[in-house]
Amino acid sequence: MELLSVIRRWHGRNHLSIREISRRTGLSRNTVRKYLRTDSVEPRFHVPDRPSKLDPYADKLSAMLRIEGGKSRKHKRTVRQLHADLILLGYEGSYNRVAAFARDWKAARLREQQTSGRGTFVPLAFVPGEAFQFDWSEDWAIIAGERTKLQVAHVKLSYSRAAILRAYPLQTHEMLFDAHNHAFRVLGGVPRRGIYDNLWTPPVQGGLLLMQPAGHA
Repeated sequence: MELLSVIRRWHGRNHLSIREISRRTGLSRNTVRKYLRTDSVEPRFHVPDRPSKLDPYADKLSAMLRIEGGKSRKHKRTVRQLHADLILLGYEGSYNRVAAFARDWKAARLREQQTSGRGTFVPLAFVPGEAFQFDWSEDWAIIAGERTKLQVAHVKLSYSRAAILRAYPLQTHEMLFDAHNHAFRVLGGVPRRGIYDNLWTPPVQGGLLLMQPAGHA
């Protein structure tokens, strides 16, 4: 179910006016009327009716946003980086216009997923002590008066969601193992297996570490 179906549902089931649908989607009222009348045309993400320097790059930016939407949070490029990429392609407009487009695009995708069911998922179930999840993130801190980038190790129990965070200057194997050691000491045991997300310092191949239980977590 694509945006066309969402528009029809809002109009037919939720009794939203064409004006309100136009406001939510960014499509013109005439375009909304056209989609309500047709049985086959599927709208692409809108290009504003008013002239804009972004118009020739709207499809390219939409494609960029789709690609970034499939990445993990720490690997996503920022909108400012996407703006810089568009400038390299010849775009001469402002960052604010790109940021507004990105906000509207993300809001439309979210509404579509919520309405169509694409945002649904099957929740994972775990038993106590079965598994933990590990991932890195980046953060900043003032150390000795200087702004310093930190690598933060996250260890979270899959059943209870109890979590331990520990910051390091780098992501190395030594710091990876140290983070596990401190987390298991604080949590009081070692789960049977670990789940890793795109770990570039993997303890084993395949992103999954199987462990013998040394207690209950």
